[in-house]
Amino acid sequence: MQTENPEYNSGYKKVLLFGTLSAILVAVFIASLFTGTVNIPVSEIIRILAGSEASRPEWGIIITDLRIPRAMTALLAGTGLSVSGLLMQTVFRNPLAGPYVLGISAGASLGVATVVMGFSFISGKTGLSQPGTWYMVMAAWAGSGLVLMLILLVSFRVRDIMTILILGIMFGSATGAMVNVMQYFSTESMLKSFMIWTMGSLGGVTSGQLRIMVPAVGGGLLLSFASVKLLNAMLLGENYSRSLGMNVTMARILVFFSTSLLAGTITAFCGPIAFVGIAVPHLSRLLFRNADHAVLLPATMLTGGIVMLGSDIIARLPGLESSLPINSVTALLGIPVVIWIVIRNQKITGIF
Repeated sequence: MQTENPEYNSGYKKVLLFGTLSAILVAVFIASLFTGTVNIPVSEIIRILAGSEASRPEWGIIITDLRIPRAMTALLAGTGLSVSGLLMQTVFRNPLAGPYVLGISAGASLGVATVVMGFSFISGKTGLSQPGTWYMVMAAWAGSGLVLMLILLVSFRVRDIMTILILGIMFGSATGAMVNVMQYFSTESMLKSFMIWTMGSLGGVTSGQLRIMVPAVGGGLLLSFASVKLLNAMLLGENYSRSLGMNVTMARILVFFSTSLLAGTITAFCGPIAFVGIAVPHLSRLLFRNADHAVLLPATMLTGGIVMLGSDIIARLPGLESSLPINSVTALLGIPVVIWIVIRNQKITGIF
């Protein structure tokens, strides 16, 4: 009688899980095209996707110019934020670390606040305050890049990873204080535009902006996959990593740059989206029961895409006159996961 091979069973389960997640991701992506505040017959949507003309021209515009770019944006945001959260949790060996722990989101917010409330206040123009404009995107990139440069300079001189974490939080607090000052002196219209941006939105990204967002997020994901061996070594501690001959400083720079590229780009185009980066990596670990990043990275990408597309579908449920802020939905889904993490790890006394 032949005994079962545990490695075979484990490999079979992984393939089955990856296949199931891939099928769910495709199904949710297609479902997002059929969901929205405007009720379009299923037969018309199928005709539009097949390349035929719709009975009403506005239906074709809604599908091709609004829903398809929105679904692509949700997919990119979900995968990018989830992977950046996995990277931060690995580097800091902290289950509550997320993509914005280094102050990248706060830096992006400072850049947008400067454009919306600072430049508009000085010039007296309000045209730059419309969410989704290239001025806001470039400002968010510049703000997140500035914080990244500060962190990289610190990482050259500081070896303790927890010290870098604390300094990143301090950088984020400082930029947040500057944003609060701008909010205090801003007008009502400028403040409203900025607050709308902070709620997060997947519907403001155009097809032209996707041509920039796709390679930027794709580049960050490629860097993440190139760092698999480094991430696996970091799980065992920096001293062990150095004993293997790994350049810990260069490894940090690579991971920090990848995180900034992912989180910074998504924040620039979609605004700050909370809890996805913290919650999804834990869901992936729960599903696969594996610490190898060669498994966790693709698993986190698939799970993140499913979660974000599902959240966007909930935000656009039929019967709603307008879409809910995506941050409200991700918070309702992510907060229970974070609470579960804290209860499960009762020894955690704080992010420090």
